[in-house]
Amino acid sequence: MNTVKINWPNKKSSNCSPGVDWLKAAYDADIEIPTGCLGGSCGACEIEVNGEVVRACIATVPDKKELNVEFFSDPYW
Repeated sequence: MNTVKINWPNKKSSNCSPGVDWLKAAYDADIEIPTGCLGGSCGACEIEVNGEVVRACIATVPDKKELNVEFFSDPYW
């Protein structure tokens, strides 16, 4: 099985399997992603993965070799 390297905003890195929920991957790396509805509608858990906005509560880690994560900053919040 492939392993994905995730580079987090706090300069930490972790590894996980593709298909793991983003919130679980973050938890395992001791990273806190804010949550709200846990259904994908509120947007509180949005992160940027390689420049693409993802709602962490409903998305999974894609099958890529390495991913760079940033916390999404919405100018309207």
